[in-house]
Amino acid sequence: MRFIRLQKFLLLCCFLAAGPAFAERGLAGSAQAAPGDSVLARRAQDLVERRCMVCHGCYDAPCQLKLEARAGLERGASKDRVYDAERLLDADMTRLFFDARSAEKWRDKGFYPVIDPNTPANGLIYRMLALKEAHPLPPSGAVPEGFDFSLDREQVCAKPDEFEEFAANNPYWGMPFGLPGLTPDEHTTLTTWLSRSAPAVPLAPLEPRVKGARERWEDFLNSRDNKQRLMARYLYEHLFLADLYFGDATGEGETPVWFRLVRSKTPPGEPLRVIATRRPFDDPGRANFYYRFMRIPVRPLAKIHMPYRLDAARMARYRELFLAPDYRVDKLPGYELEVASNPFKSFQAIPANSRYRFLLDEARFTIMNFIKGPVCRGQVALNVIDDRFWVMFANPDLIDVEQDEAFLAREADNLQLPTSRTGTAIDLVAWHSYSRSEQAYREARASHIQQRLSGAHMKINKRLIWDGDGHNDNAALTIFRHFDSASVEKGFIGSEPKTAWVISYPLLERIHYLLVANYDVFGAVSHQLESRLYMDFLRMEGETNFLLFMPPGERDKLWHYWYRGAPASVTEYLSAQFRATAVDLGINYQTGDPKKEFLDYMRDHIHGARVPRWDYHDKAAPELARVLDGMQAAVGAHNSFLPQVSLLNVIGKHTDTVYTIVRDAGYSNIAQLFDEAERRVPEEDSLTIVPGFLGAYPNYFFLVHEDEMAGFAAAVRELDSPEAYNQLQERWGVRRTDPWFWRVSDKFQAMRTAQSPIEDGLLDYNRYQAGSTPRDEAKR
Repeated sequence: MRFIRLQKFLLLCCFLAAGPAFAERGLAGSAQAAPGDSVLARRAQDLVERRCMVCHGCYDAPCQLKLEARAGLERGASKDRVYDAERLLDADMTRLFFDARSAEKWRDKGFYPVIDPNTPANGLIYRMLALKEAHPLPPSGAVPEGFDFSLDREQVCAKPDEFEEFAANNPYWGMPFGLPGLTPDEHTTLTTWLSRSAPAVPLAPLEPRVKGARERWEDFLNSRDNKQRLMARYLYEHLFLADLYFGDATGEGETPVWFRLVRSKTPPGEPLRVIATRRPFDDPGRANFYYRFMRIPVRPLAKIHMPYRLDAARMARYRELFLAPDYRVDKLPGYELEVASNPFKSFQAIPANSRYRFLLDEARFTIMNFIKGPVCRGQVALNVIDDRFWVMFANPDLIDVEQDEAFLAREADNLQLPTSRTGTAIDLVAWHSYSRSEQAYREARASHIQQRLSGAHMKINKRLIWDGDGHNDNAALTIFRHFDSASVEKGFIGSEPKTAWVISYPLLERIHYLLVANYDVFGAVSHQLESRLYMDFLRMEGETNFLLFMPPGERDKLWHYWYRGAPASVTEYLSAQFRATAVDLGINYQTGDPKKEFLDYMRDHIHGARVPRWDYHDKAAPELARVLDGMQAAVGAHNSFLPQVSLLNVIGKHTDTVYTIVRDAGYSNIAQLFDEAERRVPEEDSLTIVPGFLGAYPNYFFLVHEDEMAGFAAAVRELDSPEAYNQLQERWGVRRTDPWFWRVSDKFQAMRTAQSPIEDGLLDYNRYQAGSTPRDEAKR
């Protein structure tokens, strides 16, 4: 054991010598610092980001203390939970920047202060830091008993007058929670900053080129022409979560100024007054309103950061898609729920091909909205998808049988999605009507497909899959599920997946309105349950679209394997679907494995499907590549002891590279809402290994010298118990208690920033392991 610790110490010295410095980036705020405090404020904000924000961001921030922006620090904390599986009524909304605009308004919503400008040492953050300094974690081994890092743990959100009791009962619960404390210099920086009333970093004024770009876009979106107004409404309902930046006004290497597209009571040129509705398609409450770009002074979080570029080329593309086609908008659609929540009704005037092309242009962003979004946590929502699958899209240049304008108009009522009306459990009664509508649409769709495909004029081949027009790398995507979070990346990553989807326009639009525009994280449990149940239909539709490209006999073989042990209602649904579309598309397969042949073909013919960024063979030394190949080839239960997402830093004389190890968990089926652990098949667990950083929630860090990689891989293959995994951690892992944890974190964050500056966002450590963990996260 002493030898292992000495070996680990020497490896750490090598690691620290190789690690780049973390770039200082401050957050701006409303209360500006005095000239003498500006340097202190920037250093303090940098520490808040790297030590506090990595756990306190998004809706799963403990006690709703969100620190990605100065506004979150001023808002404070709350005892109310955003995630509540027993909530029967819609909760009060607490969206930062939207649902209250001052500390006083947040106090009315139950938030209490965490800084005390009058007596700084009485502020909660100050006292939490002091508690950690007085009671640090042990410098090695597991964290002390009493810590609960599960996402559904009971939160203890002490108010200032409750702190003494909190500290007496939980002496090791100082901040950073369950992680090493600050260095003396860092502690002095933060406490000095707090003692001076936590001055904010001055918010830099917008440069003229950024102001000019914003003005051009606000003019573009606020025309009084009906055609342009309908376009603006469509864009808003699809971009309302985007982190927008003006690419023409952002220089090479510059950090963008981020904006959010909002509806405002005031026109461009006047102070912005946001109309904060629960959903983007809700009635704004006034006839005259304006689309505006609200500056959001935040440090992006990787788990919710969705950058979207606006520039002259994008505006020209919008004109081409939405304004150039010959159609009329005599009357704008209203905001009645039956119309506004159904894009096939509200935007019927816009050609379907234009809408589809808009979604395809940035397909990764489109999918990312429901994969990331603002939800942050979603095991129940995400257990509707497999752990890794590939996504393709129907070709908009060829006849899309579902894109037929007349067909969509006829089926608009059946395409109505679940929309919460009352915020009570009574909403579940409406589920039966949605189910019947989905069945009616499914039958009409099958009949329409059968009719169109049976004609001699309709030649079916692999060209029905969009190839990205030869230049768009959004045409092939890989979606990863990490138990209760997920990622989407461009390209077909990893080996042949168990399942694949082909997404058509109606399916892509419904996914957006079900899980993005209409999804309410503050909604009643009935609303969230309806959304989850309806997503089953949409997943199966994407899968059956893919299976249509298989020979009829192969379709049955595949879906029976994908849905082993599924309820009779699911198997009957799929059987009926394939009976109705039993036509053989006539693709001439040359091998006995049509699925692999089809996916291999698409990987070679879709632009961007092969993506060097995620292929370590072009970067790793041959010997290391062989080791990684062996880890990926070894499918089995030993992989189930690894966490969902691990960051592996391979260090040596000629390398200092980070790889992400993603565990793809096996399931007999994903067609049921509960008892996920009962459907786990650990023997089918596999690994996908990529260079760089994938995922926003790393579960564990490993530091391995290149000469020890073969031994590390062998140890992984021999995992057979939590004790064996604990030994793996002891030799190569970075525990929560390790004093060098933050140095590793800083290095990784700097490397991640260098990998993708525009998409850069801080990692989140809410899911970082405390020690050896049972292999089934579903038991959490």
